[in-house]
Amino acid sequence: MFFTERDQMVIDHAVSIRAKKAEVLSTYIDVEALPFNRGYYSCDLTFFFKVTVEVYAGHGSGCCLIDGVAVFQKKVILFGSEGNVKVFTSEFCPDHRDRQEMPTRNMPRCTVQVAEPVVLSARLVEKCNCGCRCDCCASSIPVSVCECFGGCFVDNDTEKVVLVTLGIFTIVQLIRNVQMLIPIYDFCMPTKECCPNTENPCDMFKKMCFPVDEFFPPKGDDHCGC
Repeated sequence: MFFTERDQMVIDHAVSIRAKKAEVLSTYIDVEALPFNRGYYSCDLTFFFKVTVEVYAGHGSGCCLIDGVAVFQKKVILFGSEGNVKVFTSEFCPDHRDRQEMPTRNMPRCTVQVAEPVVLSARLVEKCNCGCRCDCCASSIPVSVCECFGGCFVDNDTEKVVLVTLGIFTIVQLIRNVQMLIPIYDFCMPTKECCPNTENPCDMFKKMCFPVDEFFPPKGDDHCGC
């Protein structure tokens, strides 16, 4: 995990920690076509989590809650079909000439659905014993994520680091715009003339069934209140 400089000083003097909760802040997605597998694309996903930990400094001091960011990287390869055309679009601007957008390739769009993470474990270890193999550094954290914590993060080159294990459920999809042929039919013109109803409104009301379900619960077993 990464902390701001002030919070990292608290971690350096901590005796033990406990993770309280975690939430997904953002997910950065990069899609690249595979050179030797036509139609397949590599989706590089970088997840940023906000993790709240309870820090105990010992020596009679109380606990405090601090927030840090955890980073997780994942790569998936999905089939997205081929599309080597260039797409041109224009955007309407009132009282101006239509501005031509830059051409884009017909690449599929990657979408990621992420459920709220489950905190599995959190450990406070020494820097030399952390065994962290993450390639991320504090400078690679986006500015938008840093703004959520009110400052920049520092690298884990201090005395103690926090390792947190999160469980996440994700659905990764490649979406592409395709042309579809949908049958259509001609307008249906009415052939009968609409005649006004001359019946007595009271007689019409008497023909209506009493709405029993509006006053009493249905009798089906699915609505049993047991």
